[in-house]
Amino acid sequence: MEHTGVRPMRPEDTSRLVGVSLAADTVFADAGVVLPPDDPGEMLAHAERVLVADDPVTGAPVVGLAATVTVDGHPHLEQLAVRPGHGGRGVGGALLGAVCAEAAAAGHTRLTLTTFRDLPWNGPWYARRGFTVLPREEWGPGLEQVWETEERAGVRVLPRVVMVRELSPPA
Repeated sequence: MEHTGVRPMRPEDTSRLVGVSLAADTVFADAGVVLPPDDPGEMLAHAERVLVADDPVTGAPVVGLAATVTVDGHPHLEQLAVRPGHGGRGVGGALLGAVCAEAAAAGHTRLTLTTFRDLPWNGPWYARRGFTVLPREEWGPGLEQVWETEERAGVRVLPRVVMVRELSPPA
């Protein structure tokens, strides 16, 4: 596994991050999953925190991103995207680890996300990293709103789930 440098987004990263997000969407298309068009620029504009992965081993800048917002008082992973040519190198894991570490250091006890339940690089990938399905009766109004927004946008082209990872305070 290659070492990946994770850092906060800088304004000059925006166009590359849009490219990473659009490139990551091609993995879904390659798997026959047709997603509605989206504007990564909008997601970046409303995200409260965006972390960027640079690959110091290959020298490639901006090969992944993790964008978070606050939902029901907790951090919520809005998007985790890795440029397809950099998949399988630990970029996504490094980004997810950094998001969890930052959230725990800020005193948060959980991180939520929505994802496709069965795609190997979605639900099962997150499950291997400590996420579990959050039953609907445990959702707050913010997660209900996220779910409804995804429905209106046509994102639920395959079964989706809300997942949660409990966070421990830093040692």
